[in-house]
Amino acid sequence: MLYRQQLLFLVSFIVLSITFTSCLKDSCDETQTFIMFEPIFAHPDEFRKDVEFLQDRELENPGKIYYFNDILVINELYEGIHLFDNSDPKNPTKMGFLKITGNVDVAIRGNLMYADSYVDLLTVDISDLQNPITLCRDEEVFVVYDWNEGQGYFVGTKETQETIEVDCADPQFGNPSFRDGDLIFVNESSLGNSTPQAVGTKSGTANSGITGVGGSFARFSLIDEYLYVINITDLMSYSLSDPKKPELTATTNVSWEIETLFPYKDHLFIGGNNGMFIYNRNNPAEPRYVSEFRHAQACDPVFVKDDIAYVTLRNGTTCQNFINQLDVIDVSDISSPRLLESFDMEHPHGLAVRQNNLYICEGAHGLKVFENDDLLKIDANRIEHVKEMHAYDIIALSDDHLLVVGDDGLYQYDSSNPSDLKELSFIKTTD
Repeated sequence: MLYRQQLLFLVSFIVLSITFTSCLKDSCDETQTFIMFEPIFAHPDEFRKDVEFLQDRELENPGKIYYFNDILVINELYEGIHLFDNSDPKNPTKMGFLKITGNVDVAIRGNLMYADSYVDLLTVDISDLQNPITLCRDEEVFVVYDWNEGQGYFVGTKETQETIEVDCADPQFGNPSFRDGDLIFVNESSLGNSTPQAVGTKSGTANSGITGVGGSFARFSLIDEYLYVINITDLMSYSLSDPKKPELTATTNVSWEIETLFPYKDHLFIGGNNGMFIYNRNNPAEPRYVSEFRHAQACDPVFVKDDIAYVTLRNGTTCQNFINQLDVIDVSDISSPRLLESFDMEHPHGLAVRQNNLYICEGAHGLKVFENDDLLKIDANRIEHVKEMHAYDIIALSDDHLLVVGDDGLYQYDSSNPSDLKELSFIKTTD
């Protein structure tokens, strides 16, 4: 899967000036392999359109998941969202598809949906799902990597079948990437365990309607009368005094390559490639920095429960490291997070905690369940491992209901016995 933060890794190679060095040898036998990527541009005329309802759209490339009032929401990466009636988890029924070009994240409260569309933030009335009404479009909320007058915004890259070999006499030898015209060549060894491809807690007030819940990779959070959004470098705060027209109240610079947003008590926990950052909401219009926990460069979702933060670190395209581990951090003193223990993992992605059970998505290695009564011995207390599946992110809806999404589709499990998960249903991607 490729999310906006993965794009950042490739874009950095383009934006930064690379000094080419050549091998001192006159000849050699050593070569390096580079994979070619073609830039993708999105012109505003193509994506600045009203949200559209489609009756039929197959699930092909699932992204993040969201759950709202018995409606299961599955993102189709950069295309929109699939809607399923999940009042019977054993038999989810397709309701339709909302076409939102460039979409990765959503948050829903009452009859209003907030969604990204490449660089824009949309507010959509979904009172009638088959007739969505785009109420507001806030332009260029999210990071603009590049702009071409004729082609539009540079939004991603797609891998081609072409690869090239470069020997050590070539000036490109030893570089992580180089550019030849519009084409980008990335050293195969820089791609880690994933390959880029074409192109992100319930709360609310009594009169604001039901608020949905997202997974651990969410970038949006609805809390009381505010919407919080992260955009790679900044935390953006929107007042919902008029929920149909969010008003930006603050843009707070956090760090480079922030990825995930998790609300806990009166704080926001922000996961980034280089650490976990904590902001308080004493002034909800403008959250303030409290503290941070730095770690090695790695992809970093965060989940917090009972003053314990669980952080998964993994390698891959953008993560720029070879770390695969779980960090367990005591945040009871919010001003001074303290590492309790780190545990080796295989390739951890999203996670959730319910009661005394920790659920970790391990990518191609499936879903693992650990008891966390002893925080210093979590790795010794694995009670379940569901293999033969791909697990990217998870939502623990209740003590006995899990949603798990991966490359192959969305699984629902009965988790009433966490040591023996029972599959309830499976929404499969098309072959």
